[in-house]
Amino acid sequence: MELKDLEIYKLAKEISNKSWKIYEKLNWQDKKIMGDQFISATDSIGANIAEGFGRFHFLDKNKFNYNYRGSLLESIYWLEILQKRSKINNNSFHEINSKLKILHQKLNNYINSTKRQTYK
Repeated sequence: MELKDLEIYKLAKEISNKSWKIYEKLNWQDKKIMGDQFISATDSIGANIAEGFGRFHFLDKNKFNYNYRGSLLESIYWLEILQKRSKINNNSFHEINSKLKILHQKLNNYINSTKRQTYK
């Protein structure tokens, strides 16, 4: 399997692209205060998946998977802040939030499958 075929990687890229559309619409001050951290967190999800995928040992892989989970939770935080401060509409919020929740569940499954591979 190649990285581009990994479902969690595809989903992370989709979230990143949708988040960028939100980021682009923010004014300069909102980008500085919230947007930069939001887009960094969402972009970090896919980056950590890619880096972990390229590692050999399961402990090394899961180190990046845990980093990815942290970035995912940070993304949810910033998304909620953007919504609370009326910087994004409800449709955008719900669309990205639901994808982040699905990705969170899939990540936990991915981490568990990575662990099981090593104990066989």
